[in-house]
Parts: sequence; C-alpha cells; structure tokens
Amino acid sequence: MKIEQFKTWLELYKKCWESGDSKGITELFSEDARYYETPFDEPMVGSAAIERYWLEGAGQAQKNVSFSYTQAAFIGLKGVSHWKASFVRVPSGIQVELDGYLEAEFNPKGQCSIFREWWHREEKHA
Repeated sequence: MKIEQFKTWLELYKKCWESGDSKGITELFSEDARYYETPFDEPMVGSAAIERYWLEGAGQAQKNVSFSYTQAAFIGLKGVSHWKASFVRVPSGIQVELDGYLEAEFNPKGQCSIFREWWHREEKHA
C-alpha cells in the first residue's frame, strides 16, 4: 500500500462519517478488524461491532458532520494521520469539535485491520 491509497481510504472514511454511512464504513475494515476508540478501552472486534458503533454514533446521534485530515506518515502497511471533526449532537444540539490522530494498519487487500485513535473534545453549549 502507498500513500495515495491511504489518502483514498481517508477520503472514503470522511465520506462515510459525514454522511452517517455505517454500512459503508465497514467496507473499509477487514472482517476481523480491531477498532480502538480510545487507548484505554477494549477494541471493538469485527464488522458487526464496528457497524453498530458507527450507526449509534454518526448514523443516529450526529448531524452536520465535517471531517478533515492531513497525512502525517505512511510506512509499510501503517498510516498515521492528524484529523479534525465537528458535528452537532442529536437531540441536545450541542456543537462538538474533535482534534485527534489515527493510526491505521492495513492488510494486503487494503482494508484496515487495526485502527487506533486518540482525540480531544470541546463541546459548545448553546
């Protein structure tokens, strides 16, 4: 995998998050992928767990999502990227800003097999 393929993967990740496409997000991950939302929690494992996470989050509890990223590095089968996101929580209407990093390790098919993210959140109450 090369940096161009990582950029394509990130663009698809962006598209799925912004549209709340929980089914589409699972296509970016291998069947047995491990998804670490934080470094302190056990990972979500497998497509069904990842889809449920995204459905309950971006699909049902977020609107007006905006996601942007820059590549930080890509070596072998691992990419790291700095990202920012914003959205409005449903139904509270609270504006959320996130600033984070992600690390994605890919299998030879170009699917993410291990995903880790670290982020900070700022919430703006109306």
